[in-house]
Amino acid sequence: MRKFKKGDIVGRISYNKDVIFEIKNIIKLSDNREIAILKGITDRIEADSYLDDLELMDKRAVDIRMKLLEDKMQKRVEKCLKNPQYCIEIAKKIFGLSEENRSSKVVYTGKILHLDGDKRYAEKSVRYYKSLGLNAIVKNIPENKQATVIQNLLNRYMPDILIVTGHDGMIKKQTDYNDIYNYRNSKYFINTVNEARKWCANKGRDIAIFAGACQSYYEAIMLSGANFASSPARIMIDFIDPLIVAERIATTENTRYLTINDIEEELRDGKDGVNGIGAMGRKKIMT
Repeated sequence: MRKFKKGDIVGRISYNKDVIFEIKNIIKLSDNREIAILKGITDRIEADSYLDDLELMDKRAVDIRMKLLEDKMQKRVEKCLKNPQYCIEIAKKIFGLSEENRSSKVVYTGKILHLDGDKRYAEKSVRYYKSLGLNAIVKNIPENKQATVIQNLLNRYMPDILIVTGHDGMIKKQTDYNDIYNYRNSKYFINTVNEARKWCANKGRDIAIFAGACQSYYEAIMLSGANFASSPARIMIDFIDPLIVAERIATTENTRYLTINDIEEELRDGKDGVNGIGAMGRKKIMT
């Protein structure tokens, strides 16, 4: 059997290599067998696998998948910029302001604080937000540390919108969706949302929150205080789904309530991947 190492790009043979993973860590078990902790390259999922079920992925196959991810992100940006509902540079036209009074109005989109457990995704998120001209701060923070730093970050940046994401997944062969211990990182997302809502209560502020990743414990995340979360059907969500939620809240007028019905067609799997109670938009017009 080939010797695998941290950082190798692999697929699981038993799953027909449907997801491309990076080896996050390798753990030796009491019976001397080794398992790899895996994180998705193009999906927000974490999993594990015995080493003998792994196969190194061909570089060309990886490049193709990554190109598809980049293309998807670019198409989304182009779609937004072609649509005046999202285009920041012509935001004044969204509100029907006339040429005479347009110069006296200033449009502010909602400020986004985005915590991502994956460095690669965090970097892509920065590019996405910047391409759309959105006011966003992105921090690469491991899922298990997000709750410990969130209040300090909220104090520092005072955002309107909080995105808490990274990798997650259900433990193999587990079917009890109501047991938090059957999820890899959902408990960390829940704790982070709880801490964020404590901060809101102390500061007398309200922020819109999205939390979760692939196969996350949707119901518990929502109960902790999120406005939107993943994943109601316990499926994998697209890399870009949390970004779409952030973007739509940030660019929706603060007089309008945004529901999942307004967003679902833009998400890869609609309400199966992301759902929620909705949130007030965070775009403001200042005279």
